[in-house]
Amino acid sequence: MNQTNQTNQRRAVLVTGASGGIGQAISLAFAAAGWFVGVHYHKNKAAADDTLRQVEATGGTGTLYEADIRDSHAVRQMVEASCSRVPAPSVFVCNAGIGGSRLLLRQPQEDWASVIATNLTGTFHCLRAMAPPLLARGGGSIVIIGSYAGFHGSSGQAAYAASKAGLIGLVRTAAQEWGAGNVRVNLLLPGWQQTDLSEEAMPADDSWVGHALGRPPSREEVTNTVFHMAQLNDVSGQIWNCDSRCL
Repeated sequence: MNQTNQTNQRRAVLVTGASGGIGQAISLAFAAAGWFVGVHYHKNKAAADDTLRQVEATGGTGTLYEADIRDSHAVRQMVEASCSRVPAPSVFVCNAGIGGSRLLLRQPQEDWASVIATNLTGTFHCLRAMAPPLLARGGGSIVIIGSYAGFHGSSGQAAYAASKAGLIGLVRTAAQEWGAGNVRVNLLLPGWQQTDLSEEAMPADDSWVGHALGRPPSREEVTNTVFHMAQLNDVSGQIWNCDSRCL
């Protein structure tokens, strides 16, 4: 098989928030299967560079994209740049987000606005930019990374829980609107993962109350599920919880 045909058969994914722990792990799951990985970051270029180095060491190839997902123009530019490459992404993973730990009555309005603007409105910007090229090419897949807190709330995380709850309606609506164009949109809940975002709120090792298995899901199991869900041809508008808590 010549090099041109090999290139045409390769697949590409764009992962937002790929400078963070979960985003990096998702990027590596695709890279291990030989995918081209678009590594998105906003501020932490050093961490994004590290993700790209690991992508290449794992067997994939990729490039960096910088964008503030709160800025719709920046998101459009990033998606247009990624879609101008060969291969263009057939999968988008919307993982970028921020946390915050404040009791509701002590929640500063500016912190609330920042979390909502990033986690919910930022995902809205991503969906609006990502769907048109997929629809134009006859379909594709978008996986959104949500949170169990979006279903049940979380003490001290009003803004975060509210932003993740909003993703439920956003994903289900997008799935209905774009289903006729074969664009699948699904939501995945990764459970507790040890990252910079979750470090302060991470339960103690012996305190996994509510988890039937008494433990969080492994990072590998979560990322393998994202990789698998992204390639399902007949599944859309669904929510997959990766741990052993009941929704």
